[in-house]
Order: sequence, then C-alpha cells, then structure tokens
Amino acid sequence: MDIVTQRVLEDAGDVTRVMADLNAVCETGGRFAGTESEVLAREYLAKRLEDIAELAPERIPIEDMGWTRGEAFIERISDGKVFPCVSLVRSPETSEDGIVADLIDIGRGTEADFETHADAISGNLVMVRHEYMFAAETTHRRQKYDWAIDRGAAGFLIASHLPGDFPVTGSSGAIPTRGIPAAGISAKTAASLTAGDKKQIKIRIEAKSEPRRIENLILDIPGRNDEWVVLSAHIDGHHLSESAMDNGTGLAAVLNALRAVLPCADTFERGLRIGFFTVEEWALAGSAAYVDNMSDAARESIKLNINLDSVAGDPEVTALTSGFEKAETWMIDQAAGIGQKLGAHRPLMRNSDHYNFARHGIPAARLVAGFDKPNSNLQYVLTPADNRDKIDAADMARATQLTAKLVLAACNAKT
Repeated sequence: MDIVTQRVLEDAGDVTRVMADLNAVCETGGRFAGTESEVLAREYLAKRLEDIAELAPERIPIEDMGWTRGEAFIERISDGKVFPCVSLVRSPETSEDGIVADLIDIGRGTEADFETHADAISGNLVMVRHEYMFAAETTHRRQKYDWAIDRGAAGFLIASHLPGDFPVTGSSGAIPTRGIPAAGISAKTAASLTAGDKKQIKIRIEAKSEPRRIENLILDIPGRNDEWVVLSAHIDGHHLSESAMDNGTGLAAVLNALRAVLPCADTFERGLRIGFFTVEEWALAGSAAYVDNMSDAARESIKLNINLDSVAGDPEVTALTSGFEKAETWMIDQAAGIGQKLGAHRPLMRNSDHYNFARHGIPAARLVAGFDKPNSNLQYVLTPADNRDKIDAADMARATQLTAKLVLAACNAKT
C-alpha cells in the first residue's frame, strides 16, 4: 500500500472525529423533512463542508408539496379501546369520522397473499407485515401499498416485524391522484387488533399538505478533466428516533472521507462532487429532482455514484451495485486492497438515492451494512430504536476508510 493511501486511511479512520460528526447530526433529532430538525442538520452539514473544503456548498432548492402529521389512532369497535399508530409519510387524511371497516390480516403481504385474499380486501382495511429491508428477497412496503390500492382496500396498516411495542414508519408511496390512508403499528398492537372473532376497527388520520421549500447541498471539488465522481448521502430521517443508522452514519462517513482525501485533490483526474440529498425517505424525491433536472451532458459526465446509506450497525458492508458488473468487480478489488471484504448484490434495488443515478445509466452503488443479516442492528431502522447505541465506532471507522479508498481510486482513475 502506497504512503498516500496509508495517510488517507489513517485520517479517515479517526474514530474521535467520525463519531463527533455522527453525534452532532443525531443531536439535531430525527430530521423529518420540512421540520426544524432537518434544517438544523442541513445547516450543520453545510458548515462542516465549508470548514473542510474552505468552500460553501451550493444550495439547490426543491419546491414541493410538504406533508405534516396530525393526530392518528385506531379504535377497536367491539370495546372502544384505542391504539396508537404512526401515519405513513404522505398518507391521505381520513374524514373526521375516520374509516370504519373490517381488518383483513393477510400476513407478510406478498403478491400471492394479496391474490389469496383479494375478495376480502375490497372496501376493508388490509394489514401486512414490515420486513427486514436490507435483504435480497424483501418485498418493499410501497409495493404492498400499491397492491392494496389495486385491490380496492379502504386503508393500509403495516405491522412491525419486531416483537413488542416498536411501531414502524416510512413512506406510503401515496401521490395526490392515488392513495389510501396508511399507518404503521407495533406487533403488540397488531396482536391485539387480530385477537378474537370481531375485527372491525376505525382508523383516524389527520394530515396537512402545503407547498414548501427545502434544499439539497452540493459541493464540487474539480479534477483535471470534466468527469465527476459523486459521493452522496441523504439528510432526512424520521421522527420516531435519532435516525442514527439511517442515515446519520452515511452523513458522518461522507464528511470524514472528504476530509481525508481532500489533501490529494490537486492530483485528481476526476472531480469529486458531494451530494447531500433531502426527502430520500419520501420516495427518493430529492435526488430524483437533482438528477432528472440535469442536462444529458451533465449526467454523462458522472462516471460513478457512491451512495452511503446506513453504513454501520453491523461490521459487514455490502455494495448494491445496480447491475453494473464492472463497477462491482472494481469496488470489491479496492476493498480487498485495504484488507476489507466487501459484499455485493448486483440486481438494481430501488431503496436509496443511488437508484436515481442508475436509472439514467450512471454506474451507481449503495454501501449498506447488515445486508441479508436480519438479526443485525439494522433491524431497528424505521423504529423508535434507530439510535446511536446501535452503532459501533469501529464499524463507523471501517466504513469511512472504505469510502475514502473508493473515492481516492475513482477520482484518480484514467478515463
């Protein structure tokens, strides 16, 4: 290993500095898009980028329709008992009287489950199960939501995969022209609602939608040619927790990988672009707005996107390589060169901002910890337990070192 790489890895693996950024991001709160918490995090990140690069990031505004939660609850009709629930992002609100219907529990919520229960779903409230998201065979929540709409459900509940009182949250996938009220609940609540013969319930959801202005942060470190490597992570999270793993880890790793490689930037062949995107938790909307609004030439100049999303919470990191075999092989080789084993999953997954680069034909990969390891701490993502206590500092340091090595090699690659 050459002396430059050794120095970069040493700087990137500075546990004290990496964890200081993670702690600072988490101290701002869950960073739900459009809230003061998200603004505080964005301002912290903007200042850190300027401190590191001595250059203020560009603030790219996004004008979209915001959404704010109001009251949400479920009532069991048989005895009037009320249960808490968490309205999913962009869920339509109900009337003041709520929706009263039978609860149809279809289990996991695969397409086959929806087919089996199709006759019972129409006009009723369908309940499915949340799944460990970081796995090859996961059926995403939004896919289940779409199937429920297709079969005429009046509402949608998703129950936690974790035992006890851990409600889940996430985006519903609703759009103004298509959607039904949707909420997440705990396994404990699901068990109570399905006990006994009478399963009629009422769900009440209040929500408000209004125009808003939010921002992506972009910082460019030019190279010798006009090509770019984009290193990205999403800012926003959810209100139930600190959103530490998802995605405080990615934000802290980007900052410290940048800090480590920046002294080498004057030798870069390709430029390095940092992208801190917002509303990722809202169906990847922030990065979609950024990539979709680029010119064809600007998109063609991007040779690789390395997207960090939930990179600690387990010692093992996997690259979701979006069908780009050459990039996958290269990333595995770069990791091996610093003594790290990098897993790989090649099929395109629509679960983070890398997807919006990949769908435009740009080689893109997401780094994620705990892939296909459902007992890892990543199981607590989207629950109240996604907090700093789930993150090992050594895992953060290794993920940051891996990121720095990939960036260093990608920016120094000959065209």
